[in-house]
Amino acid sequence: MFLSGFVHRGELFQIAERWFREKLEPSDARRLTEILIADGFILGETLQDLTRFLVHELHPQPAACTGHPISFKGQLRNALLSFQGDLSPRVRELLSTYQRNPDFFYRDAPINGVMYLGDAGELLAACRIKRPRRVAEKANRRIASWLFSIVQSEAEKLAGERASRMGVPLSLLLTPEEEMVEEFAQAEEIISRKFISGEISFDPEFLTIHDVGGIKMVGTPEELLMIEESLSKRRNCRIVERESLQGLYNAVNLIVEIPWNREEVCRRYEKKRWWEHVGNRGLSEAYLRRGLANLLGNAEDSIKIEVILTTFPDLVESELGNSIHEKRIITQRDNKDYKGNIPLNIEFLVEYLFAVGFSPRIEVDSIPIHLWGRYLPDTLFSHIRRLHNMPPQDLFY
Repeated sequence: MFLSGFVHRGELFQIAERWFREKLEPSDARRLTEILIADGFILGETLQDLTRFLVHELHPQPAACTGHPISFKGQLRNALLSFQGDLSPRVRELLSTYQRNPDFFYRDAPINGVMYLGDAGELLAACRIKRPRRVAEKANRRIASWLFSIVQSEAEKLAGERASRMGVPLSLLLTPEEEMVEEFAQAEEIISRKFISGEISFDPEFLTIHDVGGIKMVGTPEELLMIEESLSKRRNCRIVERESLQGLYNAVNLIVEIPWNREEVCRRYEKKRWWEHVGNRGLSEAYLRRGLANLLGNAEDSIKIEVILTTFPDLVESELGNSIHEKRIITQRDNKDYKGNIPLNIEFLVEYLFAVGFSPRIEVDSIPIHLWGRYLPDTLFSHIRRLHNMPPQDLFY
């Protein structure tokens, strides 16, 4: 996974790739902890800076908006009820349905973000950082899309060898379903061994995730055009991708590359005494008090952020209607072309890698998930519990 919203994305990718190849270095756990502390803080501060800038472009009055940290989607969805403009029958219906039964709309789904409200409590914008588990799931989908053709090609090669032994053309080879499944499993094992040996390399381009940090701006179509123009004119800001989504989910998605203010962000780390927020991650307070600059090393000067431009009716549809976000996540999980062991193991490995960086452990002596193997989620959870000095399982007896 190549997380373009992180300033140590290259270093993190190298650690992850080594772990995929089962090559653990003694300093990995400590460095992971440092990276997640530094990059999370830098991304969070830069996200909020850009969101405030964009809100101010539309609402320049000094007291036009206030930021409110949010931990659950219900906080965001409740803010939809304070909209001040005219409502279409469809929007009124969705808001009324939500008011009658808010629990039906995943209101306790976690989110790590900030929403920006106007004077009347109406939602103007929101920003969020993906949770580690969602990043791991996305890594699964990316690797699955990339690997499917590679594994399929290897499976066809095995079938071709079998056809040759039987003396028939491959096009005339009749294969029972159970034998096809077995051949595909053999192909997976061959490919996984090639990854581990270095014969096949992980491609950062296919494993890049741009939306670890995201902003959603709400406005009229005219206001959203102003936002896009403001981003284009902002100093050192560059729109690198633009996608117009239409259908069940309507929005304009931008990937924006922006520099982060090194001096100011380092100053805020001190002002907010950030070491008090991350003091349970194995690094001493004395070490963390040395400042953010002490963790930076070869940090990149810019990051990429997703900016979503949406009208209020489309926002309501995406939060309460046919394109509700949580249902789209479930659909994405289910609608993968390739659901083999390798993508799932990479998801587990990425989740475990993050868990190490969030745990009190700054040393690990082994990688418990291997690229070629079969694991249940319970196996992953038991290893994560060990990182927090908990018994691997809760047992009745």
